[in-house]
Amino acid sequence: MSMKKPILFVIDDDQQVLRAVVRDLRSVYGKDYRIMSTGSANDALHSLAELKNKSETIALFLADQRMPDMLGVDFLKQAKEIFPEARRILLTAYSDTEAAIRAINDVQLDYYLMKPWDPPEEKLFPILNDQLEEWQSNHKPEFQGIRIVGYQWSPRSHDVKDFLSGNLIPYQWLDIESSDRANELVVSNGISVKNLPAVFFEDGTFLVNPDLREVGERTGMRSKASKPMYDVTIIGAGPSGLAASVYGGSEGLNTVLVEKRAPGGQAGTSSRIENYLGFPNGLSGSELSRRAITQAARFGVEFLSPQEVVDIDIKDDYKIITLHDGTTMNSRSIIITTGVDYRTLDAVDVERFTGAGVYYGAATTEAHACRDKDVYVVGGGNSAGQSAMYLSHYACQVYIVIRKNDLSSSMSQYLIDQIKATPNIAIIPETVVTRTYGDGNLDAIDLRNVVTGETKKVEASALFIFIGARPVTDWIKLNIIKDEKGFLETGRELLKYESFRKTWKLAREPFLLETCCPGVFAAGDVRSGAMNRVASAVGEGAMAIKFVHEYLAEN
Repeated sequence: MSMKKPILFVIDDDQQVLRAVVRDLRSVYGKDYRIMSTGSANDALHSLAELKNKSETIALFLADQRMPDMLGVDFLKQAKEIFPEARRILLTAYSDTEAAIRAINDVQLDYYLMKPWDPPEEKLFPILNDQLEEWQSNHKPEFQGIRIVGYQWSPRSHDVKDFLSGNLIPYQWLDIESSDRANELVVSNGISVKNLPAVFFEDGTFLVNPDLREVGERTGMRSKASKPMYDVTIIGAGPSGLAASVYGGSEGLNTVLVEKRAPGGQAGTSSRIENYLGFPNGLSGSELSRRAITQAARFGVEFLSPQEVVDIDIKDDYKIITLHDGTTMNSRSIIITTGVDYRTLDAVDVERFTGAGVYYGAATTEAHACRDKDVYVVGGGNSAGQSAMYLSHYACQVYIVIRKNDLSSSMSQYLIDQIKATPNIAIIPETVVTRTYGDGNLDAIDLRNVVTGETKKVEASALFIFIGARPVTDWIKLNIIKDEKGFLETGRELLKYESFRKTWKLAREPFLLETCCPGVFAAGDVRSGAMNRVASAVGEGAMAIKFVHEYLAEN
């Protein structure tokens, strides 16, 4: 993305003078600066808030003192509130010299310039060169992109940040309690801090306390199906769903992928996956997701996100899919790849701080807020280990809390070795978190040793939870057989259920990844008996497409 040119803003009600100034400025500064001008101070003020929202930068104001709608000094005083770093020069006649001198103190005027300034090579350009050189020496370029203004410990702010980062959309976070820039944006746009977060887009528009679908639509994402019928609908964009979409699209199937939050699933939040085939240096979960989405799009796969499937109905072998917004989609087959969620921590008051110091996953989103603080990670799996490693680059100390006595039975050896070699990561074994404390945001937790029963209270700025694997199947109202934990049963495993023969009326047995509903498949972590590895999930997603072809050939 190319950087925007900083602006030289000229205000003078005398059109002849205005045209002359603009002509002179463009001839000398047009290559490096954008020249804006107006004959009305009020019009100029109205445009400043919009320029601020667009992350435009004003390097210098050149304002006439005597204007009918407002004195130049008064204009510069108000402009300073919106663009305090801009240099301020007042154009004056001899009779206005006294006002200009007063303005040096009143508005921290940088210079007053007497009319006329002929020749400009002697009386105008040297002065502007000095002012712009001074401005450049202190200038830090504005961030170009989406900005989020909110409270660090607000669950709604966390949701927006997590959504954008999960979808690989860069943004700048501005904490209303510590950022002058955040306060400038709120004040200049008349936003009540009670209604934060606010999301500012590059075109200068903004949304206040937005729904994630609104944010998604404004960033170019799609949540509406474009076709009346699909060959295969894939529900969930984790590794298995992404693989299924790539193979479905590449093999000519009319394919749509539906994801309620962001691609990648739990793997997408991993800061580093080091044991995935073909990447000797490892790669992040977000990078793997980005590559897969790009690959699927190249094969014509339609990606609907953020969008959520709430129901599936079957009519004459066609699958009717109801979405969260009430619309429906039609599909000849379905692959369910909704994966698993982390289990809710069983600790007193933990709900009070969810999104305000207590996070399920989200280590990459909130790591910057943990700089030089003590944080705790609950869980002994690879996701917990990868997050602890990532957090160790920011936090003062990272503690991994596990119920077992060591990590050997639940974490890959390469991660265990990395953790042992990281001085600011410590393991707290045979321990559980039983209570959380704080005033608005988390500041302490209780740790109980499961062997001795001893409980101690410790300071904690953040708690990242990576425990359990709860299948995301509660939304399925269709009569699909699940195991005792809620995972979807497939293939020959269905034969052990008495209810299976009552619903399955085909002469053949279910395909390996097919559920008890013909043409509805399950792949990846949501499936009973899955291996819970990224590579195996990818393999199952690809395999599911093979069975979709066989099913469609029958119908």
